Amino acid sequence: MRVLTLLGALWLAGCAGLQSPGPAFSSFEATAPQPPLAVQKPHTVASPHGDREDPWYWLRDDARQNPEMLAYLEAENRYAEAMTAGIAPLSEQLFQELRGRIQEDDASVPYLDNGYWYYQRYEKGQERPIHARRKGSLEAPEEILLDANQLAGDSSYYQLAYYVVSPDNRWIAWTEDRVGRRQFTLRIKNLETGEVLPDQLHPVQGDIAWLNDNRSLLYIETDPVTLLGYRVRAHQRGQAMADNSIVYTETDKSYYLGLNRSKSDRHVYIYCSSTLTSEQLYASADGLPLTLRSIAGRSPGHLYDAQHLPGRGAGEFVIRSNENAPNYRLVRAPVKNSGERRRWKDLVAHREDAFIQGYELFRTHLAINERSEGLLKIRLKPWKTGAAESRIEAAEPAYVMSLVGSADFDSPSLRYVYESMTTPDTTIDYDLASGEKTVRKVEPVLGDFDPARYVTEYRHATARDGTRVPVSLVYRKDLPRDGRAPLYQYAYGSYGYPMDPGFSANRLSLLDRGFVYAIAHVRGGQELGRRWYEDGKLLKKMNTFTDFIDVTDFLVAEGYAARDRVFAQGGSAGGLLMGAIANLAPEKYRMIAAHVPFVDVVTTMLDESIPLTTNEFDEWGNPKEKVYYDYLLSYSPYDNVAPRDYPALYVTTGLWDSQVQYFEPAKWVAKLRRADTSAQTPILFRVQMQAGHGGKSGRFERLREIADEYALVLKQAGLAP
Repeated sequence: MRVLTLLGALWLAGCAGLQSPGPAFSSFEATAPQPPLAVQKPHTVASPHGDREDPWYWLRDDARQNPEMLAYLEAENRYAEAMTAGIAPLSEQLFQELRGRIQEDDASVPYLDNGYWYYQRYEKGQERPIHARRKGSLEAPEEILLDANQLAGDSSYYQLAYYVVSPDNRWIAWTEDRVGRRQFTLRIKNLETGEVLPDQLHPVQGDIAWLNDNRSLLYIETDPVTLLGYRVRAHQRGQAMADNSIVYTETDKSYYLGLNRSKSDRHVYIYCSSTLTSEQLYASADGLPLTLRSIAGRSPGHLYDAQHLPGRGAGEFVIRSNENAPNYRLVRAPVKNSGERRRWKDLVAHREDAFIQGYELFRTHLAINERSEGLLKIRLKPWKTGAAESRIEAAEPAYVMSLVGSADFDSPSLRYVYESMTTPDTTIDYDLASGEKTVRKVEPVLGDFDPARYVTEYRHATARDGTRVPVSLVYRKDLPRDGRAPLYQYAYGSYGYPMDPGFSANRLSLLDRGFVYAIAHVRGGQELGRRWYEDGKLLKKMNTFTDFIDVTDFLVAEGYAARDRVFAQGGSAGGLLMGAIANLAPEKYRMIAAHVPFVDVVTTMLDESIPLTTNEFDEWGNPKEKVYYDYLLSYSPYDNVAPRDYPALYVTTGLWDSQVQYFEPAKWVAKLRRADTSAQTPILFRVQMQAGHGGKSGRFERLREIADEYALVLKQAGLAP
């Protein structure tokens, strides 16, 4: 089988016009197969600041039909299979371990909404969830809303993105994707008869919002080239998509659109957001036509979002605003005059040491999800004048409290999920009057898992500029801290997206084999507030990369890990981080796993036809401006590949990825193959030919991808059979 696989790979390489194989790799087998080398073809990438030659640009095919390109990707897959044939039994063992920790016939904690208890459940052996409800009580007969297993049929990929039930409980609308491109199709079903209507709207975003007439719903149409949502339309059951009325069109291509209904059911919302500026529009949810109004206008640098607080007359909006408040403040404003700042009344003042991430409204309390000291916490503020605020306490040094809230404004309890790196997801209902906690569910981890065997820590590494960078750690209590353990270090570090120290049952397969697992909370995230984000973007992006490297040095110096057994992992924008450290400090890492990595930064940001480019200028900078062109070019992983000894690299992508196009990692790997001077470390590239940015869609299919990576990590760490 190994010989046949190699012959197939070489045959495809020949069909693709690939040149002769490069140096042999010997990490896995005594006589390893040769990697495919993509042919180089002249191509010039023009810019206002100088042209660049890109000999692998030909690997880009927006239609995904070029037989030469497809043959090369298949050759890479066959090469990866041949190189990992010796550890296939270990990968299968790991897959069975990962799957063995899952309670396959599991169900979520039900929540009450408009007279029904909603939940999702899995059946043993099934890849996808069943969405169901019960009327009035949990003892009532079950009504199956959508069975994603049946909907998927024999599709190789299927994602049920989002569903909403009409206000009269009789209709359900949902969005689904059968490619992985995040270009969804909207469908509608009669819940009384089970009939699925012929209405199929495509391409749309995942967001949907019903109106109170129970016939009309709003959706977001996407651009077929850039894939961005740019227009909100109103659909009435049975109506052709071409006849759907246009509700709103966003003309600024740097903005994303979103849709939702208010918790009070009085309004529908349209969210318009870029990196630095946002606007929220609202209209009565009663029916068409809609009269849209802006809650607080649109002004440069102002980010805000609002929720409706019912009360006398039209009620009020509670607005989370960064105006003169980088970490946000909360104000209340009358609905009819919400844009007049003089009518805003402070609810929660801005704090330098706490970032307001989210909030939920209840009749008796305001619940606030805030970050302080890098951790996500919950603070409660009673509406009653003079009543004291309180905080939900935790006992562990590093943890996550995620506010779930409630669909019912009058609910006497608040729901949240607590987890840490040693505590599985725990769903808790908190009584707002008494403070009593009721645990509704602890996510089951089957097998011999005992949280008492593990310890979690929250440390700080000192970066080269003196900044203290938080690090969350977990490892077995019986692991000696003698500087010999392998380390698996993860980070993301972009878009202000925080990486919380949450639980992962999959991670146990590394911890139980002696690994230390670390999350580096590098600049570019928002763990320590807005300033932490601002210090890791645009012309300060290099901080993200050097923070990660400095965390590695700290953990090695503190005896958590062996210097020659450090493994790094990141995906998407975190894949950019992986590509950067591969160039900046290749000698510090035994292996780097880069999933769907954003590595061809300059070329992508110069091309506004590529999805997401125009939305990203405030994150990375516009390379049409020389200051940003030069800075992006200084760290772009693809542009900085040079002859040197690279560590082992494991790179993945999806052919239909809409977020980071497949050709970025494909070009990067092709260039790395010619530059890498090490004969002992493999560069492996796996392409999911039927998936997008999120990889495979089934819950067990995803585990196989994780098992494959862990097997490679264990092999490189010297821990494979």
